[in-house]
Amino acid sequence: MYVLVLNCGSSSIKFQIAKMPEYEVFVKGSIGKIGYNDSEFKFEVKDQETDLTILPIPNHEEGIHTILDALNSKSNALPFSMSDVQAIGHRVVQGGEKHHASTPITPSVVDYIEEIKDLAPLHNPNHLSGIYACQKLLPEVPQVAVFDNGFHKTLPRHAYLYALPLELTEKYHIRRYGFHGIAFRSMVEQSNAFLDEPYENYRIVNMMLGSGTTANAVLYGDSIDVSTGFTPHEGLIQSTRSGDMDAAALLYLMKKENLSIEDADTLINKKSGWLGLSGISNDMREIHQASQNGDQRASDTIEAVCHRFKKYIGAYSAEMGGLDVLIFSGGVGENAGFIREKVCLGLEHLGIHIDVEKNNTLRGEGVISANHGTVKIIVVNANEEKIIAEDTYHLVSQN
Repeated sequence: MYVLVLNCGSSSIKFQIAKMPEYEVFVKGSIGKIGYNDSEFKFEVKDQETDLTILPIPNHEEGIHTILDALNSKSNALPFSMSDVQAIGHRVVQGGEKHHASTPITPSVVDYIEEIKDLAPLHNPNHLSGIYACQKLLPEVPQVAVFDNGFHKTLPRHAYLYALPLELTEKYHIRRYGFHGIAFRSMVEQSNAFLDEPYENYRIVNMMLGSGTTANAVLYGDSIDVSTGFTPHEGLIQSTRSGDMDAAALLYLMKKENLSIEDADTLINKKSGWLGLSGISNDMREIHQASQNGDQRASDTIEAVCHRFKKYIGAYSAEMGGLDVLIFSGGVGENAGFIREKVCLGLEHLGIHIDVEKNNTLRGEGVISANHGTVKIIVVNANEEKIIAEDTYHLVSQN
């Protein structure tokens, strides 16, 4: 079975087609800057160079139409035709309190995602656009929703409650949902390659460090705490999100700067984080280079970011009564050895001993802990698309 995997963002679509169950990827690519006249369409066939086309793509439906046209035009180079694509898997950020497990997309599921889209206004409406487009363009192909917060369904009540009046939180479904769940599923599963026993036998802290960053505590196979909360904003300092802060500070700024709710939302989600602190970029590579060149704001940014990373590792270790495995993933987690080193140094009392040479020379996945450390430090490449493809294949093949 060939499965089309779609991840529709606010102005982007990531896609791939994989043969299942072996998960052999034959096509992958992305569309960026949807809604503009210079949208970027990247299309790569296995073992061939990536094609990059600049063209106007006004909306997600047109974007998916562009992907399907490209697939049809390159059919001679592919071992399958579009008629062989028997399922479509969608990443859906917010499944609310009702949907945790991946599920076939039915009218009632679509209605529910519509109903709760205000819980993820930057994400769920775009996922819905992708679902509607596929219903229109590929009406006979079954679709599956894989929920990003599903991994965190095991959070205990005391971990997901907010200390607001309970009547209000229950009325408006305000609680810690947690995100990056698909990535965390991939991280713990891939960690098995480096562990002596299945990951379910360990106390694990996951550090998903990309432009969006999330920390996660996994106790013997169950997610018991996560840094992202009601929205992906809470927790770690992210590329453009401020993360944890005093809510009253935002109210104060709104008064002083005469900010609307929309202005405040833009401030904490799009103008803060690494970008706001450094004044340079939301790209950690550029911030690191500036720091190396003596820029104090860049250096302060790295220190603040790593302080927050380190604090969550310590908190989760305390919560689980110790720590056995620390996993890094994401663009920064996989490629920024200087971040991993700065985070780990000083945590030796928790059993975390990084091997600096292994850390500096690692390319790809591997173990970077020193032999005498009691915590195994692992770097893995989280593959969300693989998880989506697997769930989609299993659900559709059962029917």
